[in-house]
Amino acid sequence: MKNQKTINFLFFALIFAAFSINCFAQTAPQFLKRTTYKSDNLEFGAGGTVSIIGAPKGSIEIEGWDKNEIEIAAEIEVEGATEADLAKLTEVNGFVLDEGFGHVRIISIGTHDKDYMKRTAKKFPKNLLGLPFRVDFKIKLPRYCDLNIDGGDGDLKIANVDGSMKIKYLNSNAQFNLVGGAINATIGGGTVDVTIPTRGWRGRFADIQLATGTMNVFLPMSLNAQIDASILRTGQIENTFATLKPRSRTKFTEKTISAKAGIGGVPLNFTVGDGMLKISELKKAN
Repeated sequence: MKNQKTINFLFFALIFAAFSINCFAQTAPQFLKRTTYKSDNLEFGAGGTVSIIGAPKGSIEIEGWDKNEIEIAAEIEVEGATEADLAKLTEVNGFVLDEGFGHVRIISIGTHDKDYMKRTAKKFPKNLLGLPFRVDFKIKLPRYCDLNIDGGDGDLKIANVDGSMKIKYLNSNAQFNLVGGAINATIGGGTVDVTIPTRGWRGRFADIQLATGTMNVFLPMSLNAQIDASILRTGQIENTFATLKPRSRTKFTEKTISAKAGIGGVPLNFTVGDGMLKISELKKAN
């Protein structure tokens, strides 16, 4: 009898749980999505500085070219419960330009920025402030210019830029195709691919740090550089780049490498807090 009561209790408990889950699924809000596009072009000479402040979520893709011009294309996605909500969110989420002498700032704006909302949308509905949105940038700019990038959560790709680059990103699958200049990058988490395409790299230095994740470093044969790689806490270094030689009085370990490639030269520093750091030869494209 006691066992029968226990079975009945468990049966009704399962029925109640299933009913509750079904009701929750029916009452959970189903967000709509809207995607809009915004673009801009402006004249900008080589040697200047471009600063980009990304959205909390969104990708940034940057390509250097030979024109004295910046071309910006942004894809903006907002989410809301109704078409009216989407319309309100579309009005405030996006980007603006701040142009100065030799310096252009591309600034993501939206409901995440309290100061911006107070200045421009004081009566904006509070229930819409926490809704997700993203801004994905594709930017072309003069090859010989400096870059400052602050990003949130999203992919990052930089190619063909020959200037000084300072980068901070919260989480990213990042790709750096380094043709010259200097780079100082800190990524909170994700995957970072670093490619130095030619042995005659004209860069001044590279210092790339990843807190958590995997960093892949691709180096060309006959590269001349001084390389320091380290794992700060957990993980290990995997080195398959045969031409790396330990600098004097050092040995390679799973945590640290102090090496010279070729005759040495440009300092390249790669650091991972927790994760993997893989150094390998750059394979030629077929």
